[in-house]
Amino acid sequence: MLKLEKNAQITFTDSGGVQKEAFILNIPCLTLREETEWVETIQSGWNVLVGSDPNNIFLKAKEVKEGIKGCSPYGDGKASERIINIIKIWYEINKK
Repeated sequence: MLKLEKNAQITFTDSGGVQKEAFILNIPCLTLREETEWVETIQSGWNVLVGSDPNNIFLKAKEVKEGIKGCSPYGDGKASERIINIIKIWYEINKK
């Protein structure tokens, strides 16, 4: 399932788990519900609540095709690289 999500251009779901997975994978998501427990996915712009109205789903899918741009409140996934660089710098400064 994750491989399908990772290679998708857009995800349609009513699953909270799939919403979060799409968000982490930076795949735009249309959630076929009226509310979500993952409000940060909505706030960041990667997830759109569309309910169950086919017309609304179609309109939002068209918008997403034109490009939802968002950012992740969880960062860019490179925290460990930055931490290692800070430790290396600290070590070089303090190795005397």
